[in-house]
Amino acid sequence: MSKPIGFAEIEVGDAIRDLTKPVITPLQLALFAAASADHNPIHVDEQAAKGGGLPGVIAHGMLTMAFLGQLLTRWVPQRQIRHLSARFSAMAFPGDVITCRGVVTAKRVEGGESLVDLDLSAINQNGQQTLVGQATVALP
Repeated sequence: MSKPIGFAEIEVGDAIRDLTKPVITPLQLALFAAASADHNPIHVDEQAAKGGGLPGVIAHGMLTMAFLGQLLTRWVPQRQIRHLSARFSAMAFPGDVITCRGVVTAKRVEGGESLVDLDLSAINQNGQQTLVGQATVALP
């Protein structure tokens, strides 16, 4: 097991290791719909999605946000995450490959904790950002 990351070792501008997810599949969308109780047909039914004015089935925005959560929990244990937020900036589709990235934007000590702020993003295989977010984690 690797040594935990320490506050003193992190600098503003440091990037955490990217997380690239495999191709989003219709099965993944169906399973996520069941797990999240988000059964909106635009995520699983091509005709319903097109009937709603979309180009086709779209991935759940919260699936992409879950990818950002996974990016963070690969870096630090979940108990060290103090904040995670995101804004959807474009749709993700079946067939997309999503890469999640994080960059340290600030360090501070607050309330007795050593905190690190990060800018997060999820980007598809065409370089289009589908999600932009921020996180704060506590480091030892």
